[in-house]
Amino acid sequence: MKENYLKWYSPHLGRDTEMLVFGHAGYPVVLFPTSMGSFYENKDCGLIESAGWYLEQGLIQIYCPDSIDKDSFYNKNIHPIHRIENHNWYDKMICHEVVEKIRFNTPTAKVVMAGCSFGGYHATNFAFRHPGYVSHLFSMSGIFSIKNYLDGFYNDTVFYHSPDDYLHGLNDYELWNMDIALGTSNWDICLDANLKMSKILATKNMEHWLDIKQNQSHDWPLWKEMFPHYLSRIKFS
Repeated sequence: MKENYLKWYSPHLGRDTEMLVFGHAGYPVVLFPTSMGSFYENKDCGLIESAGWYLEQGLIQIYCPDSIDKDSFYNKNIHPIHRIENHNWYDKMICHEVVEKIRFNTPTAKVVMAGCSFGGYHATNFAFRHPGYVSHLFSMSGIFSIKNYLDGFYNDTVFYHSPDDYLHGLNDYELWNMDIALGTSNWDICLDANLKMSKILATKNMEHWLDIKQNQSHDWPLWKEMFPHYLSRIKFS
């Protein structure tokens, strides 16, 4: 399959950032790494290979941006206000430097957001904050609250990056046009988080699929089973 390495100076982050792009054509899928993961993690751990048929057929292109988790939520050496500010700049980078450049590859001018574990948080948070840009959300063993990463600090920026909190008040009609899959398993450490998010979505009458696999752990074998299955939900015609 075709693979491209991209590196550019990000004005939002104030530094260079990197991304791998897989596939020669097709529906754009933004795939985030797990906690503190790099732009090549999803390739190294086999998730890209699991979607090989879609890539080879030219049905999708997968964009794997780098994370800055080490400088945001996982950086205990800086005050929480700076952790959430750094993440807010990351959200702007993904929006303006990635999504806005690739979304017109589809007739709907929308992209798929996907990720595993903490990558599921990134995918979900972006999708719900920018629903007009997102057609599908595939969260695999995701979490939906960032409060545990901020040592009790809370302000408006934290609120608007915590889907558990802000989703209740959102009324953008595009939210009801989004295809949402929440993947988890009965052994998943994030099962409760997904059950809670499913209840929030149900309260808002947002259709979604809560996919609970059986007897599988919070790890790559589970996600490699989920990812190609979820990709089949995209209407490629």
